Parts: sequence; C-alpha cells; structure tokens
Amino acid sequence: MKFLLFMFVGVVHLLPLASGKAIYGNGPSQRTFQEIKEEIAHYGDVAKSIINLTVYGKAQNRSYERLALLVDTVGPRLSGSKNLERAIEIMQQNLKGDGLENVHLEPVKIPHWERGEESAVMLEPRIHKMAILGLGSSIGTPPEGITAEVLVVTSFDELQRRGPDAEGKIVVYNQPYTNYSAAVQYRMEGAVEAAKVGALASLIRSVASFSIYSPHTGIQEYQKGVPKIPTACITVEDAEMMSRMASRGNRIVVQLKMGAKSYPDADSFNTVAEITGSKYPEQVVLVSGHLDSWDVGQGAMDDGGGAFISWEALSLIKDLGLRPKRTLRLVLWTAEEQGGVGSSQYYQLHKANSSNYSLVMESDLGTFLPSGLKFTGSDKARVIMEEVMSLLQPINITQVLKAGDGTDINFWIQDGVPGASLLDDLYKYFSFHHSHGDTMTVMDPKQMNVAAAVWAVVSYVVADLEEMLPRS
Repeated sequence: MKFLLFMFVGVVHLLPLASGKAIYGNGPSQRTFQEIKEEIAHYGDVAKSIINLTVYGKAQNRSYERLALLVDTVGPRLSGSKNLERAIEIMQQNLKGDGLENVHLEPVKIPHWERGEESAVMLEPRIHKMAILGLGSSIGTPPEGITAEVLVVTSFDELQRRGPDAEGKIVVYNQPYTNYSAAVQYRMEGAVEAAKVGALASLIRSVASFSIYSPHTGIQEYQKGVPKIPTACITVEDAEMMSRMASRGNRIVVQLKMGAKSYPDADSFNTVAEITGSKYPEQVVLVSGHLDSWDVGQGAMDDGGGAFISWEALSLIKDLGLRPKRTLRLVLWTAEEQGGVGSSQYYQLHKANSSNYSLVMESDLGTFLPSGLKFTGSDKARVIMEEVMSLLQPINITQVLKAGDGTDINFWIQDGVPGASLLDDLYKYFSFHHSHGDTMTVMDPKQMNVAAAVWAVVSYVVADLEEMLPRS
C-alpha cells in the first residue's frame, strides 16, 4: 500500500513539469521537464566513468589514504590551534599539487578556546573518577574546583519544577537520546538553564547514540544577562548511574575542576580550489566540508571524511579530463564546530553573487555508505535532482530526501540557493561524534569511495547542465 501511495504522489508531483510548459520561473528558458530529463540521461556514461574510477579503478581508496596521511600527521584541529593552521597549510599545498585551479586562502577570524586540565570526581556516596570533556566556550572553575551536591534531572521542564532545589548545586542532565536534534539542546543550553535557577555548574549526558564510556564534547552557548557557569559532558553510563542513585535517595557530591579558558579570536582561513567553468565561469556549484575538528580523537569522521570526498570530487573530474560549464568550487571551511564561523564570513564576502550559485553542497554527516542525498530547494529543482541521482543506479544510491541544510551552507539556502548534503548511517555517526573515538579506525575506504562517487557525479552534472537549478 505504501508503494502504491508513493507512486501516486510521484505522478501528481511530476504532472505540471511534464505538461510542456517551461519549468524555469526565473529566467528566459522555455525548456520542458522532458527536455531536461533527456539532457540528464546523456550523462549516463560520464557517471559510470566516475563510478568506475573511484569505486573500482585507479582512484579507489585515494580519499581514505589522503585523509589518513593528514590526520595521522596533524591530529585533531581545534579552532584557533596550531594543528588547524598546519592542516590548512598542508591542504593548500596538496590542492596546488593536485593541479586544481585558483587555489587560495581566504582570511577569517575564529574563536580560540582551550579546555586545559579537567577532572570530575564523585565523592559521595562513593569515590568514583568520572570521564568528562569540557564543552566548547565553557569557563573554567576556580583552581580549587567546585565541590557541591548534585541535582539530577531528565529535562528542562523537570529543572523548572525543581528549580529551588538546584541553587548552589551541580545540575546533572540525564536527558534521553531519541535523536540528535532533540538531545543537543541540552548541550547547547544546559548551562544557561542551570544558571538561571542558581546552579554552580552543569554536567550534560553526552549526546550520543551509543556509548562505551565515551564522553562527547561540542559547543555550548551562554546567554547575555545570565551568569556563566562551568559545563562539561559526562558519559551516558555515569549520567544513568547518578540518576539511579538519586532515585534511591542517595546524596551525591561531585568535585569538578576545569581549566578552560577563552582567548582573543585567532587568524585563520577558508581553503578554496576550483575547476573553472568552460561556458559560465562566473556561475558556481560549491562542494564543501569543514577542516577543523574538536580536540579529541583525530577528526577523521567529523569532518575529515566530508572535506576529503569534496576534494576527491574535483580530483576525479580533473582525472577524467572533464570541465563542466560552471565553475566547481571546493571550500574547506574553518571553525564550523564553533557555529559555522568561517562559512559565515565567506557568505558575507560572497553573498552579492548569490544569484550565480546553482547548488551548494556540504558533507558533514559522515562518509559511511550513503543512503541518499538530502536536498532543500524548489519542487522544480527537486525533480531535476531526482533525475541526476538516477545516474547513480549502478551503485544503488538514488534517493532524494528532504532537509539538505547544513551549518556551513545554511546561509546560502536561506538566500534561496538550492542546498544538498550527504546522508548515511547517523546511528554510527553519532556513536563517535565529538569523542576520542573519532579516528581513522572508524573510516571504511570502500564506503568513502562510494561517497566520493556520489559527490562527484552530482556536483559535475549539476555544474554542466545548460541551465542553473530553478529557484522558488
């Protein structure tokens, strides 16, 4: 029944586009959807060539090997760190060595925060040293730390109900994990909400789909007019243990020490390379991932993989001697983890030309075996993207899903530019996300090959179509 319903909805969706009327409302084109569909079908052999080169041919495992070399050499790449700046220098050299065009760095100012030494020890009802990771932008504790009784809550609503009990205590959030979007608000806002009711510090259950006693860090935000208190993430296991203790009536006391400190904004760069368009060089299809990471693990998955399949997309196209009509632009963002700082400044610099951007693409949800492409754009653009994705039938990845937004491309999407992101196994992704476990061991070269093939086919075909993707 679901299949029949899907087919019916699909027919209704396509009828206006196949009616012989022009599908572009923002240009002089009088082409029908059928004509565009036939144009895309002609890219079948090109798509197979890209797939064969990266999945089965000489380029297989190249993105994985390139990534391993960088992260093994440099390690994690926190905003404002020397590791990040070294990685940017290496990538600029690599992109030039790969023969890409217009390789350059665009200066930006980015946050510089360091966690310092940190620890959390349960003193009552028993001695237990806990694994923690301070949250980005958190303040530190006094040198002697903060020693206080714990109040465990499972939600902001419970915190509000028990507000008088929180004063002078350390609030521990044991929020359930249903999905990342629902749980991450506790990491982002937990310190502020705890401070509003007089808490001295907050400890947040790691936002993770799976845990083997692994704390997961991430950015958090203070609010003007609300006292700043130290905040860190703890493991799922410790959050649940303290919740059980509290339910039994145990008095829980924790000593928290954090040496976290913020410094003046640092100089950094977005890293850019291109294949210049042959017919419409001023028009752009942008492919991207972010080069920075948190200061734990290697930043291989988040977002080394996304950055390197974006580089690989241009490498594959260049290796095949292809030059699309539009410019293919690779951008490796900086300071994404601090809220898209580098991409925000890029947007401010280039937004006057937003009408020349046909598609912005961001890979920042892992490069495991893709299940499809997430897309945000007009209905007319969506059916074109469905035809483009049909070219990936040889590797059975043809879905076009909703919500193609991403931290680094949302500025463009809000400006009306169609946006796309790669979707794969989010359960696996959020098992390692922002943790010590984000290393090359998580990565699979064969799955990266497939992800790179999807990225290259989509970016090339959209860049080479006679017309830009239509907007609303």
